[in-house]
Amino acid sequence: MLKSVKRLWQFAQTVLGIIFRHPVTGVSVVPILPDGQIILVRRRDNGKWALPGGMVDWGEDIPTAMRRELLEETGLELVKMGRLVGVYSAPDRDSRIHSICILVEAEVQGTVKIQDELEISEVKAFSRESIPSKDNLSHDYARQIQDYLEGRTTLA
Repeated sequence: MLKSVKRLWQFAQTVLGIIFRHPVTGVSVVPILPDGQIILVRRRDNGKWALPGGMVDWGEDIPTAMRRELLEETGLELVKMGRLVGVYSAPDRDSRIHSICILVEAEVQGTVKIQDELEISEVKAFSRESIPSKDNLSHDYARQIQDYLEGRTTLA
């Protein structure tokens, strides 16, 4: 009996290791308003600014995840996808989990209204010159925003 329980536990550990030891795919959006301002969201978990985005749901493609996350976090609608800014995969880019983030520029419109108040505390438009400093940006968003502003396409 003890051997079979031990084998079952080893099997469970192996399966869980396979499932949970793979990066999770996420999306982030550089939302550009018609006046050229960039929308950022303030995260509730750390009080820092970030680009809107999140995990891609099962059965969802990247454009659909972008539209959903943008709407949930800002209330804005995606009008037109722009360029692929980058793919960010460093294991330490997010302290919570190893995630791969696909960053895409997008033209947006609508009225700002936070849908996901558990995750987001504020939504604000910034000119390129007034984007918060690196210390006030969450995760690796300073790099992502810099890559966008400098016109780079990054695979990191």
